[in-house]
Amino acid sequence: MRQFNEETLTAAVIQRFNEAKDPRFREIITCAVKHLHAFAREVNLTEEEWFEGIKFLTAVGQKCDDKRQEVILLSDILGLSMMVVALNHKSVPGATEPTVLGPFFAHGAKEFDYGGDLREGCTVKGEDVWVSGRVTSLDGKPIPNAVLDIWQAKADGIYDVQTEGEFELRGRVKANAKGEYAFKSYKPKFYSVPIDGPVGELIRATGNHHMRPAHMHAIVSAPGYAPVITHVFVEGDKYLDEDAVFAVKDSLVAKYKTVNDAAEAKRLGMPNPFLKLDWDFKLAPDAGVKARKNIAPSDALA
Repeated sequence: MRQFNEETLTAAVIQRFNEAKDPRFREIITCAVKHLHAFAREVNLTEEEWFEGIKFLTAVGQKCDDKRQEVILLSDILGLSMMVVALNHKSVPGATEPTVLGPFFAHGAKEFDYGGDLREGCTVKGEDVWVSGRVTSLDGKPIPNAVLDIWQAKADGIYDVQTEGEFELRGRVKANAKGEYAFKSYKPKFYSVPIDGPVGELIRATGNHHMRPAHMHAIVSAPGYAPVITHVFVEGDKYLDEDAVFAVKDSLVAKYKTVNDAAEAKRLGMPNPFLKLDWDFKLAPDAGVKARKNIAPSDALA
């Protein structure tokens, strides 16, 4: 067939993919073509406009390297990352709610036992905080030896992987036999997503802001349970209702308390006064829950 026009082209393109052996791939590529063609028709896309789109997408790819993942950032600010999370991880009553992974996960972080100090080697000081809690099942039973991958931005709003720093405020924290975990860190602060690239230009063009509320990232996992990728946000942060990547959930907002007790500070190895965060994670059993497998291939995320 030849002589395609706006009425016949979509069906012709879809027909070309009918022989794809993988049925799921065929479904996805077919639907993508339908929606892309419908988008072009709806806005009456001009050649000049589409070329600008091509230049933008090219620039997004070119901005990616071993320190930067601009494609994930684009997915995040378009809300696509949270949409995929919502579609694939329906809330399990009582379980810690999931949210986006973000572009700054990194493999190879140091392992810490109960009470470990994630502030070690951090080049930017912040407000000292003792973070502790339990990892439990839905019925409140402790999950022994669970692992918590923890990471967050420094007090200047920059992640270690964005600079020459290595594993600052980042670590694999092991819960003990009672499912209890604890570590020393700094209180998170709000920060801007990277805006020095094409995604930043897109944000400015829309007139939206580029701020994320203060938060700590966590991936909590244990054998027999579905791992959860989540955040713990700071109560009272001014950007909770305006997160640039749409990731805030009420159940993930935590209160940091001030402790002014010299004896307690000495017992925990903290300065006095200090901040304290008590936070429990609850995991759903892996049976019937879709796990987020291969969530962070080291060659794709930084």
